[in-house]
Amino acid sequence: MKRVILVVSCLVLLLTAAVPAAAKPVFPELIPLPTAFQPEGIAVGSGHTFFAGSLADGSIVSGDLRTGESHELVAGEEGRIAVGMSFDARSGYLFVAGGLNGVGRVYDTGSGSLIAEYPMASGGQFGDFINDVIVTRTAAYFTNSFAPELHRVPLGPAGDLISATAEPIALTGDWEQVPGPFVFNANGIEATPNGTTLFVVNSTRAAVYAVDPATGVATQLDLGGEEMPAGDGLVLVGKTLYVVQNQLNQIGVVSLDPDSTAGLVGNPITSPHFVVPTTAAAFGSSLYAINAKFGTPPAGTAYELVRVARP
Repeated sequence: MKRVILVVSCLVLLLTAAVPAAAKPVFPELIPLPTAFQPEGIAVGSGHTFFAGSLADGSIVSGDLRTGESHELVAGEEGRIAVGMSFDARSGYLFVAGGLNGVGRVYDTGSGSLIAEYPMASGGQFGDFINDVIVTRTAAYFTNSFAPELHRVPLGPAGDLISATAEPIALTGDWEQVPGPFVFNANGIEATPNGTTLFVVNSTRAAVYAVDPATGVATQLDLGGEEMPAGDGLVLVGKTLYVVQNQLNQIGVVSLDPDSTAGLVGNPITSPHFVVPTTAAAFGSSLYAINAKFGTPPAGTAYELVRVARP
């Protein structure tokens, strides 16, 4: 009897070993976007949902990082632009920078409906380019690449919109605006989890600044003599600041010191799939960068998100 039990036990073990363990889902390295879409901004929403916006007509797609599938959330309109974006999980709202439209927009990601539009014109000599946005617990902050200022949209505790207007905040301190038509200064923006410090990259000066959101006083980060040329979108994970460097086809990596006034520049993240990435978003141990492919005629061009591992 013992021998029979032993034989049966061995068969069970063999059968168990023959059944493969459930494999973890493999997230695709490349996620296609609509042909001729001309993407620029990306944000990660609830779960593994992502959003991407179009420079061509302001349309927005919603997709799944796990399956790579996507669908149109917001229909495009002639003359409308969507640049950087940020998602607020409290309200389900998507905040979108409007570029040359000189506005910031807020969409309901459940329905795709436009909730609000905030004029952000500076009245400056070179016009306005509302380039990127970050949501904190108390406000959404937009960058204006053509004027030395941010625009603040105050938010309630549940992420509700509590003001019909955006407040301009002048950038001062170490900030140096490079004048000229279509000269891109303030570009990507990020924030510490408590919202007390903003990070803004100046694309033309190849510098990154820590900004006090209450006063607009900017302090240039000490990067040990290193610069961040072609700086575009920013992503902050813990004490690591990732700087998308579009024309260099790489993502810079900066390890911040405890008080976020200096940082050590490490080896950049590269990928053979990068073709002028502009912005990125973090999900798990990965970054998802969006290929804008500036300089490539958009007609018939395929666009995509590129997944790379975070160091």
